[in-house]
Amino acid sequence: MQAPTISSESLHSCVIPHLDLGLHSFKWVKRKKRFNLYHNSCHGLLLRCRFSSCPSGTINLVPKTKKPSLGAAFALTWALDEPTTGNDDSPIQESDQLNDNDGANNKDGGDVQKRGIYRRQKLQNGRIDVRALALRLHSATTADDVESILKDMGNLPLQVYSTIIRGFGKDKKVDSAMALFEWLKRKSNEADSPIQPNLYIYNSLLGALKQAESFDFVDDVMSDMAAKGLLPNVVTYNTLMGIYIEHRKEAKVFELFEEMPTKGIFPSPASYSIVLLAYRRLEDGFGALTFFVEIRDKFQKGEIGKDNDGEEEEDWVDEFAKLENFTIRICYQVMRRWLVNSKNLSTEVLRLLKEMDKAGLQPGHEEHERLIWACTREEHYIVVKELYARIREMTSTEISLSVCNHVIWLMGKAKKWWAALEIYEDLLDKGPKPNNMSYELIVSHFSILLTAARKKGIWKWGVRLLNKMEEKGLKPGSREWNAVLVACSKASETSAAIEIFKRMVDQGEKPTIISYGALLSALEKGKLYDEALQVWKHMLKMGLEPNLYAYTIMASIYAGQQKFDIVDSIIQEMVTVNIEPTVVTFNAIISSCGRSNLGSVAYEYFQRMRVLNIAPNEVTYDMLIEALASDGKPRLAYELHLRANNEGLVLSTKAYDAVVESSESYGATIDVSALGPRPPERKKKVQTRKKLSEFCDLADVPRRSKPFDRSEIYKSQSEEDPR
Repeated sequence: MQAPTISSESLHSCVIPHLDLGLHSFKWVKRKKRFNLYHNSCHGLLLRCRFSSCPSGTINLVPKTKKPSLGAAFALTWALDEPTTGNDDSPIQESDQLNDNDGANNKDGGDVQKRGIYRRQKLQNGRIDVRALALRLHSATTADDVESILKDMGNLPLQVYSTIIRGFGKDKKVDSAMALFEWLKRKSNEADSPIQPNLYIYNSLLGALKQAESFDFVDDVMSDMAAKGLLPNVVTYNTLMGIYIEHRKEAKVFELFEEMPTKGIFPSPASYSIVLLAYRRLEDGFGALTFFVEIRDKFQKGEIGKDNDGEEEEDWVDEFAKLENFTIRICYQVMRRWLVNSKNLSTEVLRLLKEMDKAGLQPGHEEHERLIWACTREEHYIVVKELYARIREMTSTEISLSVCNHVIWLMGKAKKWWAALEIYEDLLDKGPKPNNMSYELIVSHFSILLTAARKKGIWKWGVRLLNKMEEKGLKPGSREWNAVLVACSKASETSAAIEIFKRMVDQGEKPTIISYGALLSALEKGKLYDEALQVWKHMLKMGLEPNLYAYTIMASIYAGQQKFDIVDSIIQEMVTVNIEPTVVTFNAIISSCGRSNLGSVAYEYFQRMRVLNIAPNEVTYDMLIEALASDGKPRLAYELHLRANNEGLVLSTKAYDAVVESSESYGATIDVSALGPRPPERKKKVQTRKKLSEFCDLADVPRRSKPFDRSEIYKSQSEEDPR
């Protein structure tokens, strides 16, 4: 079948659609629509046409045009260039065929080929290699340079020039593109010249300038275009809006978009995407969302999605769905930017999520997870909590374990340890199965909670936390057991300390010196001296070296039993093993002497402190003065009070009253005024209820819990949560 012929003159003033005209067949190229801003265009260099004389006239292959469709790549580009469909990835890909009269039979053709200047640009059988021609024009910087190259080429179709210009934009050859454009203008001024730059040429040049990121000539091109009487179309507006995006002039983008309807131009899907992108550059998620809702309302009312003839376009349903996805993507990117911002914009993120819910736009599972990963600061916990809950509600997908671990970590960083525990419970109940990282994170959070309970002396919560760990399959370590033991010791809960120690051993956890020290302290406070001695011996049998705390407790126990020879041997042993006794050690001994009304013995140990160069503190003087006053030695107590005052120490009201009352009882004459004014009453210790409230605030645990059952001490809970 002979190929149809097309006169080259008919191609000079019109835009050719995508064709595939072979030598023996004629067919339209079946292509998937792409994000093409040139809706009246023939893109690419795979345009294969044979131009020859045809007595019957010409064939007009310009179909009815439609607005551009929005392709998959529209999210980050306004695609001023339609990719070609050849096998070559170069911007200039294939050859255009020319009429034989346009140079195929030019007598200079053979000479040019002989000189090797044309490379693959062979004028043979009416074909021209546009790629080779573009390569030759790469070095052109002026219209004269272009003239020297094209003078023997004849009149080529305008789409050849526009294709070369667009290729120059990809290669960032602005000088070459402008030189070719100036040459075209020069040719248009010649008498009877068939070369007249049309709107397509101007749009191609604007697109090339944008791709090359060279915006100095944009105003000149637009002015020249107006002088030629060419009215901009949607492609022109889209290109200009893209240029303003690159210039960070988002306000100009909005102005151009508002101007389009006043000029009778229907915005294309690309136009809407560029405006959305402007909101993205401004990090205005609310503006992008509002703009999309307006688009949707107009689309549903039939106000957009129609061509210039008022007919509904087939692809607008698909294009609108892509705009919707693009809006979701922009909102996600804006929220991510907010989260990495130095300011705390967590409330704005939550507000945008709610507005998206109202608009019926839902980010996907992956977007939610990426937003969680962007949360790294303490104040982000409210965002993470909301995003985690949303992912859990998506029954079709399973949350990533690494994301869950990140949530647990962040909740701990924000001191929301109980919330972190709830995430871990979800892993056990709903999946995915926790790994070693999950285990280590949650155990570290329990350790923090137990440490807080220890410091506050909230021993009941310590016991419940241990039970909670065992209930969830977490094995408490020595650190966790010790925290509860110390809390029991502080609260003087001797029986609880004993049972916790037993449970620790039964669970296979080896007690440490801290474990023994806490138990010894609890036994000492409960005056279970014999049991304390058994624990001491067991500790030594297990090969544990006593520390300062253990020695101090044992010295206090033996002082309470009035076995002062053993107390002296303990002090001597401490010195031998290079554990120097401290003021705490002697305070414990003096306190035990005071409880036994042994003021004189207490005073002897006070003197020994001075021998060992251990400076007494306020606690030392308080306890010693009270012991001497109770032992009937008011005068000595009075002198010690004066000494403390001279050392700059502020003693308690109780010590002051002990001196005055003892002097009156035993008839001792003292100068009360020398003691100074009576010290104010010291604040009483914080009550347990207040401590519990502080602990709940610190640990973010429920304030209201069921009454503590002492059976909880003996075994872990198996049915009910301590909350």
